[in-house]
Amino acid sequence: MPGGRYAVVSCHVERPLDDEVWGLFSALQERRPGGFRIAALMRPPDQGAGEDEIRWLGRARAAAEHGPLGLHTHWTAPDHARPTGGDPAARVREQAGWLSARGLEVSLFCGGGWYMDVGLAEALAELGYTDCTATAFRPPYLDDGAARLGASGPCYLQLPSGRNLLELPTTHSLGMLARGLLAPYRPSVVHAYFHDTDLLDPKRRAALAVGLVFLGAKRWQTDLAELQRDLRPAKTMSFANSGP
Repeated sequence: MPGGRYAVVSCHVERPLDDEVWGLFSALQERRPGGFRIAALMRPPDQGAGEDEIRWLGRARAAAEHGPLGLHTHWTAPDHARPTGGDPAARVREQAGWLSARGLEVSLFCGGGWYMDVGLAEALAELGYTDCTATAFRPPYLDDGAARLGASGPCYLQLPSGRNLLELPTTHSLGMLARGLLAPYRPSVVHAYFHDTDLLDPKRRAALAVGLVFLGAKRWQTDLAELQRDLRPAKTMSFANSGP
């Protein structure tokens, strides 16, 4: 990509079958505040909870018309993101296969609850995914030592297998984006995220819209798919040096 200071926006779509939440997100994605194509990082339907796969697929395809589409895994339950057992990497491989079998082209990932471990990172590299799970901030609700990644900007993550995983870390929450109205955005690439459920709160919805307009006026607007395709980070970071 040409030199410059870029910004991208993603949404963790965790209630895709809630008509009110989906309507708010879909309208925002179509409106493109600040000029941003908002990436929909979607939680797949949970068969154990009886979620409707056909409705989910229709909404995923609609989201893909207005921005990049990605996978956002919740390992334990629709309302419980981080894993409490089993093999997290196997769960992601299963979901990636499910998406591919239904004709959805997905190669972006963000782990629910910011969960990441080396086995999962290896699985993502094998799948050819780009990861957005690393954060430039430490989520305050995570315990010390919780499995996660920390990174301040785009980089290649060098894995024990010798593979490299492209990392496009998340740098700003909705609250941090709002506070950025009073301070400069320092990273070379700002990656702001929000949850679809944030849109239920009129104040948070308004803050997001204002923040994105301000961000779009300060940075080159791009999206996660363009970064994934065109960005070639100069920095490589070992997985062992990317922890809490």
